[in-house]
Amino acid sequence: MSLLNRRGFLTIAAASAVVPVGARASQPAVWSGRAMGAAVSMQLVGVDETRSEMVFQKVENELERLEYIFSLFRTESEISRLNRDGVLRLPSPDLLAVLGLAGTVHRASAGRFDPTIQPVWQALAEGRPVEEVTDKVGWSRLRFDAGIVEVDGALTLNGIAQGAITDRIVALLRSLGLRDVLVDMGEIAALGHRADGHPWAVGVADPDARIVARLNLSNRAVATSAPRATLVGAGQGHILSPVGATTMHNLVSISAPHAALADALSTAACLMPAHEIDGMLATFSGTKLEVLA
Repeated sequence: MSLLNRRGFLTIAAASAVVPVGARASQPAVWSGRAMGAAVSMQLVGVDETRSEMVFQKVENELERLEYIFSLFRTESEISRLNRDGVLRLPSPDLLAVLGLAGTVHRASAGRFDPTIQPVWQALAEGRPVEEVTDKVGWSRLRFDAGIVEVDGALTLNGIAQGAITDRIVALLRSLGLRDVLVDMGEIAALGHRADGHPWAVGVADPDARIVARLNLSNRAVATSAPRATLVGAGQGHILSPVGATTMHNLVSISAPHAALADALSTAACLMPAHEIDGMLATFSGTKLEVLA
């Protein structure tokens, strides 16, 4: 199980123009930037230009903080230091929360979702035999509590961290009193409604940018996975499992109350037959399989 970038599979079908100077607060204020190595964006309804600038600055500050926890691209992030040293003392609450959820989805997916797959992903990317690293993979090689995280191997949280970051940005916006927001931080979360009072419209697209489904979201998150959107090694899809499971679907989209949960479930579902997906989702209240292709 690994994931570099899924941002191409969810498209925001709503107003997309940046608010000009003097625009009415009823028009959405639009921000775009980068996080975890890819493009991210958001839209705010009912916020004037002055306030939107303040909100967007706080969002950028929060994204910077979260990158220093979850990003494999930053050598001094918590996850990078853990992978380098095998131990991380005094982990952040954000990291512990994600590891806890990852463990829950690991169990619900019969081991298919497993962030300890990183050594296999790295071996494939570097053209090395996978057999060299299989003894470094398995959830039992990860141990964590409030004071320390230890791993005999390496972790990737790219199948859940984008959703966790989305949830943190949503929490920040709520704390600022915002109620009508569309956030795309790798996965999409919709709060409230668009400026016209309708739910936020989101299109699910395949890797060729064809819209395969249209969703109306309000106070809900959605995540989409497509195994062959990114290839690693000699044509291997980027979603991998340490229990020998192979990808069974070209695209899976799942909605849930929170983006981190939707993120992890959509990743795991790519490695499961349809009837087992239903069983996994039954474990988590409020989840829904939106697209299976």
